[in-house]
Amino acid sequence: MSFVEYGEYIQEGDIAIVFLGRESMFPVKAQHGTQTQTKYGVIRHSSDLIGKRFGSKVNCSKGGWVYVLHPTPELWTQNLPHRTQILYSTDISMITMMLELKPGSVVCESGTGSGSLSHAIIRTIAPTGHLYTVEFHEQRAEKAAEEFLEHKVAHLATVKNQDVCKEGFGVVGVADAVFLDIPSPWEAIGHAKAALKEEGGRMCSFSPCIEQVQRTCLAMDELGFKEISTLEVLLRVYDVRSVSLQLPDFGMETQVEGDPKETGSGQQATAICKSGVTPKDMAGHTGYLTFATKSLL
Repeated sequence: MSFVEYGEYIQEGDIAIVFLGRESMFPVKAQHGTQTQTKYGVIRHSSDLIGKRFGSKVNCSKGGWVYVLHPTPELWTQNLPHRTQILYSTDISMITMMLELKPGSVVCESGTGSGSLSHAIIRTIAPTGHLYTVEFHEQRAEKAAEEFLEHKVAHLATVKNQDVCKEGFGVVGVADAVFLDIPSPWEAIGHAKAALKEEGGRMCSFSPCIEQVQRTCLAMDELGFKEISTLEVLLRVYDVRSVSLQLPDFGMETQVEGDPKETGSGQQATAICKSGVTPKDMAGHTGYLTFATKSLL
């Protein structure tokens, strides 16, 4: 099992996503002799997981059942252990597109955090690209390196424990793209420029506050970056459901048989139809994404 290569069968040591429902799932590491408790009963790894196909339906001890899914960056984002605040798929999809990432791209990232964006970048740039990710916090850097090894993507990522604002990314002139998610990104713009290839490249900075964006844009402009733009991505999910709509009354004196205008109670007739309904609540502001291009001049 690898996060960038699909495996058909679950093997010992593999990560699998136990899917109980759309809003309920969690990761497990398949190990002989281990059991996992769920609300539907016990999952015995030796008989219920190891050797089974990813996507299989597994019966639990209480009569219920779950699905065991192959891990993907999207599923990992929803289920990873949070060591920091993370980026979610809405922002991640915009970042990977606007940075023009593709297989073979070399990317520099800071900070690594919980590894949500890191896994998405690795999947995008595989099999020949590389991610250089910098994390200031020593324990978080060590944990990220362990996860990359466990998920069989360590050959595609290099984790460094250092202060990117003072020491940079540890590479010069090799990156196609740079991503910053740190408290003071304007202090690392110079190091980002140095890490990008001489022929140019793209960079992105994620910041929750508009004051951070202002200082970052000023630093980008001073260092010659072009095409500087800031955007915010807000996701609105529509729920398709059956709704009751009143039929219009055009005041016609005649009535077509089989098409009643009024119900027996004298009220206007209604029709049931499918419609997209907006949610009462939706996720609000997460952060601002500032993009820029390294100038060739």
